[in-house]
Amino acid sequence: MRVVLVDDEPLALRRLRAMLAKHEDVEVLAECEDAAVAIEAMRTTKPDVVFLDIQMPEVDGFQLLEALSVAPAPVLIFVTAHAEHAVRAFDADAADYLLKPFDQTRLSRALDRARTALSVDRGAAIGNDLREVLASLRGRSKYLERVAVQIGRRTIFVKSASIDWIEADGNYLHLHVGRQQYVIRSGLGILESQLDPAQFARVHRSAIVNLDRVQELRTVAPGEYRVVLTDGTDLSVSRGYRDRLPR
Repeated sequence: MRVVLVDDEPLALRRLRAMLAKHEDVEVLAECEDAAVAIEAMRTTKPDVVFLDIQMPEVDGFQLLEALSVAPAPVLIFVTAHAEHAVRAFDADAADYLLKPFDQTRLSRALDRARTALSVDRGAAIGNDLREVLASLRGRSKYLERVAVQIGRRTIFVKSASIDWIEADGNYLHLHVGRQQYVIRSGLGILESQLDPAQFARVHRSAIVNLDRVQELRTVAPGEYRVVLTDGTDLSVSRGYRDRLPR
């Protein structure tokens, strides 16, 4: 089984390669840390299986697939720390979906599904675990109800409604929840597209607020505004985002 690994975190790539080394029938063809390298590697090597991280800066795993045209299409195994992507992984006909951090046993199951997918119809080879995740998510709001946060080897789920505001910091986001602060790796635009616009509003290129927490909107100068949250947090409102707040 010839595989390509795609993940923007070098440590994650090394860990996955070491785990795959325990499987004699697996040959790693390439390790890619960005979309451009991954697309070229897949077009050149035409792998049987691709382990694809979903949450990457600039171009995520789903956008990479949209830009890729390879025949025959490889079997996909999505790898991510964010459980909310399961529905889209299913729609992309993934053979499996690995939620970080995963162990050798879970990886072995994913490889078994990939082997099955390579020998039979792809659509019939989608694992039961993925179907169960999809079933549990059907009927819910199309917007994100919980945000997965990785803390060491644990993944906790923060209710979206409990988030006061979200602050961008490079490739990371800080979720402010009362006195707590959680850090996730994501772009602000990506998370914004997943949140209910009736509850959350972008007020700045680096900030999103929960509208239920907005206590006051101040005009500090013509065309210049600031928003004050119920906990006293005072944030600048960019002129282009003013219309997203209630009047």
